[in-house]
Amino acid sequence: MSLNKIKVIGGGLAGVEAAWQLARSGLIVQLWEMKPKKKSPAHKLDFLAELVCSNSLRSDREDTGPGILKRELRKLGSLCMAVADSTSVPAGSALAVDRTLFASQITRRIEENDKIEIQYEEYTGLEQEEDITIVATGPLTSDSLAQEITALTGGSLFFYDAISPIISADSIDMSRVFKANRYEQDGQDYLNCPLDKEQYFQLLKDIREGEKLELHPFEEPRFFEGCMPIEELCRRGDQVLAYGPMKPVGLMDPRTGKRPFAVLQLRRENLPGHAYNLVGFQTRLTYGEQKRIFRKIPGLERAEFLRHGSVHRNTYIDSPRLLDNMMSLKSRPNLFFAGQITGVEGYIESIASGFLCALFVGHRWKMDQGETRPPFKFPGPETAMGGLLHHLSTPCDPFQPSNINFGLMTPVGKIKGVRGKRARRQVASQRAEIAFDRWHGTLMI
Repeated sequence: MSLNKIKVIGGGLAGVEAAWQLARSGLIVQLWEMKPKKKSPAHKLDFLAELVCSNSLRSDREDTGPGILKRELRKLGSLCMAVADSTSVPAGSALAVDRTLFASQITRRIEENDKIEIQYEEYTGLEQEEDITIVATGPLTSDSLAQEITALTGGSLFFYDAISPIISADSIDMSRVFKANRYEQDGQDYLNCPLDKEQYFQLLKDIREGEKLELHPFEEPRFFEGCMPIEELCRRGDQVLAYGPMKPVGLMDPRTGKRPFAVLQLRRENLPGHAYNLVGFQTRLTYGEQKRIFRKIPGLERAEFLRHGSVHRNTYIDSPRLLDNMMSLKSRPNLFFAGQITGVEGYIESIASGFLCALFVGHRWKMDQGETRPPFKFPGPETAMGGLLHHLSTPCDPFQPSNINFGLMTPVGKIKGVRGKRARRQVASQRAEIAFDRWHGTLMI
């Protein structure tokens, strides 16, 4: 195994977090990123760490899985979390960011780090690589590198991910929408498009009958449950949207004093508020159908689409079968994998995976240099970080990507004197924090 340098392939969230943490520990890193010379169909910006799908990093509440994971990343000194906090936009109890500011600030921080050398080129040659290398190319891995990974792993898996449309703020009819956050009496971060029963069922009919972009006939139409296209949801029943992304619970239209039958929420895309995202409206409807159908929604009659919804293929590997407990390929110990290509799904999960991989690589590097170090201690199963690692190392058939959730962490179960879902989550959060702080104190970063 060569000890000349550490390579990180891929400048997404996992790649930049891994590169930053390795540099932070004093190691020299070579970061490879094919943009801006070459982009996937889903990428638009020239910057590193581009957020392709939503601009939301999900809930920031510490009694949720995502909130606990963010808390852990902040305590660890995550670069991506620090920049996310500094570029946030109002989103109620969620953490959402101005995606252009976020990516540009990450890029500036990485480019200014004198321990990180950036190669803006598409990487090839993985099969012959001898240096310690982290593969963090994400679900949108280029075709050539995907073929190399397939050759090394004996096959890869995939699912389809979807993107919501973005519209111009000045094209929204503000007289037909209202500002409110779900369950928050004074919150005004979201714009809400209220639909009555007739409008909702007409929307349902239009989505079902609308023309869709078809997937390749030789590929199974597998979608990730956490990012399901609305037309797929519509197939599951008449009330799925009304109980899902369009649920009106916790929202009261101040103009009528009543709860609408259904609501489409719009979330701010950037700090100035020039653009809004159609929350939960991931779709593979054709561009023309998106305009025709979504402009029937109250307030969006003249909507100007800055980005249409779309579907893209996500590639990942069978991590429990292929990787050891420190995320290196069993057949090639110098090759480590991080991010969504490992089967973690979501922005913060990718950041956490990149951070953990950097810890593992740093530990391996210093051991190879002859440094005496105690055995590496892994985060406990009560923590969010430990839950993600458990997901990547537990065999299951079929192995599927997952967001962080309480199901990946050791369940609280029945606790004497603790009743109710919220109370149990608070106990789980407290237990996770204690276990995490204990593990954090053992780290040699």
